[in-house]
Amino acid sequence: MNELIFIVEESLDGGYEARSVGASIFTQGDDISDLKKQIKDAVNCHFEEDKLPKIIHLHYTKDEVFAL
Repeated sequence: MNELIFIVEESLDGGYEARSVGASIFTQGDDISDLKKQIKDAVNCHFEEDKLPKIIHLHYTKDEVFAL
């Protein structure tokens, strides 16, 4: 696997949550900088060194609801 995609959303408790597509990785961070650090740590723990992805994509989503 050369690339790994994470779906990033704002957490209801504040901060951000990220879950990977295609691997069982979920992590969270207080801000985007912290989230990136947590993602790197989680990816390093999940994969063996010779299987680490070369690129990580972050796909930011925002769910917005409003009444008519």
